[in-house]
Amino acid sequence: QVQLVESGGGLVQAGGSLRLSCAASGSIASVIVMHWYRQAPGKQRELVAAIIKGGATNYADSVKGRFTISRDDRENTVYLQMNSLKPEDTAVYYCNAGWPLDRWGQGTQVTVSS
Repeated sequence: QVQLVESGGGLVQAGGSLRLSCAASGSIASVIVMHWYRQAPGKQRELVAAIIKGGATNYADSVKGRFTISRDDRENTVYLQMNSLKPEDTAVYYCNAGWPLDRWGQGTQVTVSS
């Protein structure tokens, strides 16, 4: 089974940047849509960004203009570039591979201090 491993999280001051990576242990070339979700304490998991095979992207309103999702199917990796971070971006960020893999990563913590 393909495993997803996120990395790149950490502690950053408001206004800073982080780049999250999601490395798959196998090919993601067949996956139509790759996603990044996040879950803050006491809140439901929410969709942050999605990228369709071919490059079309979609973002939550709260991150539009600040976050950029990309995928490299040759490297089996998905990225989330996060700029102008805000304290409300603090959450565990999860990578998700849609059909046909239907896999979740274990998550990476992002903490933004004010």
